[in-house]
Formats: sequence, C-alpha cells, structure tokens
Amino acid sequence: MSNEPIKTTQEPTKEEHTWTEQIEIAGSELVERTKELIEEGNVRRLIIRTQDDKLLLEVPLTAGVAVGGVVAVVAPVLAALGAMAALLARVKVEIVRTKGSGGEE
Repeated sequence: MSNEPIKTTQEPTKEEHTWTEQIEIAGSELVERTKELIEEGNVRRLIIRTQDDKLLLEVPLTAGVAVGGVVAVVAPVLAALGAMAALLARVKVEIVRTKGSGGEE
C-alpha cells in the first residue's frame, strides 16, 4: 500500500431552499390560478386539497423546463382541475417553492 494521500475533488453544490405556502381559492378560479403559479417558474409542486384537507391532486413540476413546456406537459392536469373546479366550491392549494442560495430562482 502506498502512503500517498488520495486526492479527491468535490464540486460545489447549490443549496436549494424550499418553502410552502397555502392559499384558499374558489373552485372556479383553480385553473387560472394554477396556470399563473406554473408560469412563475419557482413552483416545484402543487397540492390541491378540499376544505377538509383531503388530498385531491398532487402535481410535481420539473425544474429547469421552459414555461411553455411545463404548461404543455401539465395540460391534461389542467383539464382535470377544470372538471374538479365545477364540483368544488372552495379548495386549498399548497404551493411548494424553491430558491437557490445564489439568488437564482
């Protein structure tokens, strides 16, 4: 065995800060508000719940995908939200956001 130290390199990792906020909206506003949230770009997950906190839908959003691409990928989900919105008076939307430590969103 050699007594030479093993050289290792470690690439710096970006820290990602995540936080959650919850809003309550009318079912009729669900699709439009969801589109707005997706376009913001720093939303990583949307969780739709009833007034009783029962989970209806959880939508993971991929980081780094162009906004137009995300909306196209999530289009079937938006259609499902539209159908649910017709049946629900009010819903809770839990929004999981991220922000990199370098000030990047």
